[in-house]
Amino acid sequence: MKIGGRSSNVSDRRGMGGGPLMAGGGIGVVIVALVVMFLGGDPSEVLQQAAPRQQQQQRAPGEPDPQGDFVSGVLLETEKTWGAIFRDQLGREYEEPKLVLFTDFVQSGCGNAQTATGPFYCPLDKTVYIDLAFYNQLKERFGAPGDAAQAYVIAHEVGHHVQTLLGVSEQVMNARQRSSKAEANALSVRLELQADCYAGVWAARAHQERQILEPGDVEEAMAAAAAIGDDRMQKQSRGYISPESFTHGSSAQRQRWIRRGMETADIRQCDTFQSDI
Repeated sequence: MKIGGRSSNVSDRRGMGGGPLMAGGGIGVVIVALVVMFLGGDPSEVLQQAAPRQQQQQRAPGEPDPQGDFVSGVLLETEKTWGAIFRDQLGREYEEPKLVLFTDFVQSGCGNAQTATGPFYCPLDKTVYIDLAFYNQLKERFGAPGDAAQAYVIAHEVGHHVQTLLGVSEQVMNARQRSSKAEANALSVRLELQADCYAGVWAARAHQERQILEPGDVEEAMAAAAAIGDDRMQKQSRGYISPESFTHGSSAQRQRWIRRGMETADIRQCDTFQSDI
């Protein structure tokens, strides 16, 4: 991907020490687990992996940081694109999210979280959190390497920010509270697929305006979406697939909605709640 520049909304907390709650789990982990569940994730993974951290050293001042630069550049691209979409299609100002880079664990507005939580968006402080070690997992565990796959992860989390600004996330949270577990899971799937569609809209619009995509980028993003589909992840971890417990959507669904966003470049085509997914 052709990504340049850096966002002013990135906070680098890599290598920083943390508070006492994270070392032993506690209420901070529980809060993050609830937020992860609200956004469609599996809270048990957060609770089960709240283990002591391994301290990492801070990077030396001036040391090259290509991965951090890339993430910051992707965030800048989302700011440009969503700023234009909100202005041109919605007639309103886009509130830019923050992004925090961390190692091992982080204190967020939603509580404390570890690397095991994976990249996440906290609606309470409108911030995306990511430990860049996740990208090694994406490559080695899920077989989805490449800068476009990494950009997709950021774009998906920013998609959740857009949902928060548009009031979609709050509507889904309220509906989930009145629903059965199966119905709540189904709503989470639709929320996640819409964030995927928004990621596709971002990629299409940014490419139209600034030609950010290179040969193979679309395939890399699609491979990442397929790799983290509920069906594939359940097959790997459990050995069987349980569609009623899906929270993010199958590999095919995730690819379908990213592609829809890319092909239409129109957020109005991302209404997963009124469509056959």
